[in-house]
Amino acid sequence: MAKHLDLEEQEQLAELKHFWKRYGNAISWALIVIFSAVAAWNGYHYWQRNQAAQAAVMYDEVERAALAGDMPKLDRSLADMQERYGRTAYAEQAALLAARIYYDKGNLDASKGALGWVAAKASDDGYQSIAKLRLSGIFLEAKAYDDALKQVSGDMPKSFAALAADRRGDILAAQGKKTEAKAEYQKAYKDFDERSEYRRLVEVKLNALGVDPAGAAQVATAAAPTSESKK
Repeated sequence: MAKHLDLEEQEQLAELKHFWKRYGNAISWALIVIFSAVAAWNGYHYWQRNQAAQAAVMYDEVERAALAGDMPKLDRSLADMQERYGRTAYAEQAALLAARIYYDKGNLDASKGALGWVAAKASDDGYQSIAKLRLSGIFLEAKAYDDALKQVSGDMPKSFAALAADRRGDILAAQGKKTEAKAEYQKAYKDFDERSEYRRLVEVKLNALGVDPAGAAQVATAAAPTSESKK
C-alpha cells in the first residue's frame, strides 16, 4: 500500500513539474502584473492624498498672503503652488483667489494671468467656467470685445449657460449690437430660475432695450391652445 501511494505521489509530482515547466513562467508573470497593478493603485491613491494634504497647506499660505496684501509673497506662493500642485483643486482655488486680489489692487495683467491659467488648466468645469466669466469681464472693461466674447462663446456646463448668455449680451450691447444683445439676454432670462435675483437684473437690461420678457411670456401662455380648444 505504501509503495502504491509512493508511486501515485511520484506521478502527481511528475505531472505538477511538467505543468509548472510548461505554464509556470506565464503564471509568474501574470501574478507579477496583478500585484504590480494593486501596488500601483494603492501607491497612486496614497500619492493623491499626500498631494492634497500638501496642497492644502500651501493654499493656506496663498490665502494668508492675499489677506495680508503681501503681493510679493502672493506671487511666490501662487507660482510655487501651480508648479508643484497644479493638478489639484486647491491650485485652481488659489489662482481664483489671487486673481481677485490682483484685480482689487489694480494689477490687471496678473489677474488675467491667474484667470487664464485656470481657464486653460483646470480639470473642474465649474472653476474653468468661473475663470472664463471673470476674464471676459476684465476684457469687457478694457473694451477688448473680441477677447471678451471669445471667453464665453465656447461650451460651458448647463449651470453656467445663463451667466454666459448674459455676459455675451453685455458685450454685444457695449458694441451697439442691440438685436444680438436682446437675443442673448432672452436666452439668459429663459435659463435663469424664476426666483433668481439675477433673472430680474436681466429683465431690467431687456426693458432698457425695449423688451418686456415677462409680458411676452404671459402673452405666449395666453395664446397657447388649451386642451378644451383642441377638442
